[in-house]
Amino acid sequence: MWTSLRGRGDTLEVYFGIRGHWRSGPETKEQPPDLLSPLPQLEAPSCTCGLWSPAASENSPMGGPESGSGGQGGDPSDEDWRSKRKHVFVLSEAGKPIYSRYGSVEALSTTMGVMTALVSFVQSAGDAIRAIYAEDHKLVFLQQGPLLLVAVSRTPQSASQLRGELLAVHAQIVSTLTRASVARIFARKQNYDLRRLLAGSERTLDRLLDSMERDPGALLLGAVRCVPLARPLREALGALLRRCTAPGLALSVLAVGGRLVTAAQERTVLAECRLDPADLQLLLDWVGAPAFAAGEAWAPVCLPRFNPDGFFYAYVARLDAMPVCLLLLGTDPEAFHDMATCRRLVEDGMHTLGAMRALREAASFSNASSASAPAYSVQAVGAPGLRHFLYKPLDIPDHHRQLPQFTSPELEAPYSREEERQRLSDLYHRLHARLHSTSRPLRLIYHVAEKETLLAWVTSKFELYTCLSPLVTKAGAILVVTKLLRWVKKEEDRLFIRYPPKYSTPPAAPAASADQASHNGLFTGP
Repeated sequence: MWTSLRGRGDTLEVYFGIRGHWRSGPETKEQPPDLLSPLPQLEAPSCTCGLWSPAASENSPMGGPESGSGGQGGDPSDEDWRSKRKHVFVLSEAGKPIYSRYGSVEALSTTMGVMTALVSFVQSAGDAIRAIYAEDHKLVFLQQGPLLLVAVSRTPQSASQLRGELLAVHAQIVSTLTRASVARIFARKQNYDLRRLLAGSERTLDRLLDSMERDPGALLLGAVRCVPLARPLREALGALLRRCTAPGLALSVLAVGGRLVTAAQERTVLAECRLDPADLQLLLDWVGAPAFAAGEAWAPVCLPRFNPDGFFYAYVARLDAMPVCLLLLGTDPEAFHDMATCRRLVEDGMHTLGAMRALREAASFSNASSASAPAYSVQAVGAPGLRHFLYKPLDIPDHHRQLPQFTSPELEAPYSREEERQRLSDLYHRLHARLHSTSRPLRLIYHVAEKETLLAWVTSKFELYTCLSPLVTKAGAILVVTKLLRWVKKEEDRLFIRYPPKYSTPPAAPAASADQASHNGLFTGP
């Protein structure tokens, strides 16, 4: 059953049907479901479509990396390929295949040609196609310059959530080539094969999509996860990063297994700029690639939300043969040796602080097989019946405009198997879509499912998703959530970067006023 508080909102959506009609103009609003009904399908419109036919059972396991874009097959008649719960395609406006989540793009050239024809048909009428609903499938289209991205899904994700994943895929491509380079290439030659420049990036895109399936928190909440760490040690590491500077250094990031430890930015390079959490998450995923598993590396990288048309130069190093990673982002292409010197200073300082041991314990607890695994158990909360949760604080202390962050415990039994984790991820996606519905946003959802009870709650201070035992009553759920909120409040200095470090270099201009000084935190902006 459902308990909810209603909100208001509007949506703008174009629905396209294959049975000889399509609708556009004023967008169709999603019809609000009955509040006492089970979790519904999130998108109401449907139609039959010859491009895609119903696949196998909803519980089909996700394919591993070996079945990604570099694998064989991909013929739409192949039953294994058709059984995947979600496909992602990237192609050019001319219909040239660039990437497919599963199978070979060569075998899918005809399918991608049909997608291009659909987009062109709608564009010829002066409109844009956004989504197709075909029985139990959703087809979501995203046009980004000369690139067309398409998601075909049987998951409970909403069209908006799928569009967010497509934006993340596009950002990954832009981080390698920049938006200006992609536009310039296709302006010269519309049928250019972009795979020549993206050779080797297919596995990076595969890992990105895998991580969004396994751990949806970062994308759903628009935030990054921090390593739980004692506040004095985190502040000492932040001060260490601020002391270790190099010519052209813009941003210093210390991370463990895809989770943020601390960071510092340079006023002289990034003054009055705010780094988007999507850009930082892209960097954290990027440095987790096997290519950076040991030693040090120097490579250009674009931050699409910060500046999609330019490169930074990234120095990446593993410290002390550990999963602790130091990322130094600069503007000077010749600064490798200066960055390496800075790395040695950071490493020596961390040994002096005794930080290596604390970070090694965090890394070992997180089970190195999962780069994004959290570093604590749900049992630490001390709330019987609580199985898992996602928590994002929304109240920023002392007017700091800091980086959005979230926390969640390790997935434990009964969510040890991949199928159970996928089912929990689906439930979180449904709850998120209901809370943030553009036509009827909600504030509180209480749902009793077959194998668990869920409670989602958004206020001015936090956004929370909890998974509880199926035997927990409504009163018991409220008690569990109360204990959880008290525990988070008690541990917030350890779970989050509550007081962002100041800039590394002193300001060149006179001292700022008191009002301006309140915004001089990490990743600040106007």
